Amino acid sequence: MSLKKHPSADNTYETERLILRPMSCEDSDFVFELYNRPKFIQHIGNRNVNSIEDAENYILNRFAPQIERLGFGNYLLVTKEGNEKVGAVGIFEREGLDIVDIGYSLLEEFEGKGYAFEAAQKVKSIGMDDFGLLKISAIISKDNVSSQKLIEKLGLRFKNFVTLPGETEELNYYETE
Repeated sequence: MSLKKHPSADNTYETERLILRPMSCEDSDFVFELYNRPKFIQHIGNRNVNSIEDAENYILNRFAPQIERLGFGNYLLVTKEGNEKVGAVGIFEREGLDIVDIGYSLLEEFEGKGYAFEAAQKVKSIGMDDFGLLKISAIISKDNVSSQKLIEKLGLRFKNFVTLPGETEELNYYETE
């Protein structure tokens, strides 16, 4: 018996400057580039996406199943002006966390323009307003101060430190109030 796809799985959303659409296999080249940036590896971790094929498998095995089951997940950020792929934002189920986790990453050349906050604010609203999530969490490396500020601006508050299963790094853990 095959699982029915969640009715919201294909939803595309808009903010003032961005289009957020579910990550798909056609984005494997972008995922490969983003996930191999030094800043991504430093702050988020090495996801072992070492080829376009690895990126495609990551999308098919990690992103697609969650969005089809829950209706929300990882979204590609595309600028309305210029149609440029600038980053990703999503709400994720994570092993070791009881509450879904908001996460985002941008190509460095698009940082500092407010895109991450704009997209994260939209995804937080999608999760809480459209899907009725009562709480959203965030995990951030201790040295990623700009991300900590963004999460606090979103209304999440620092609670404690966590270490996820299979990881060694202690992370800052935030939650909506």
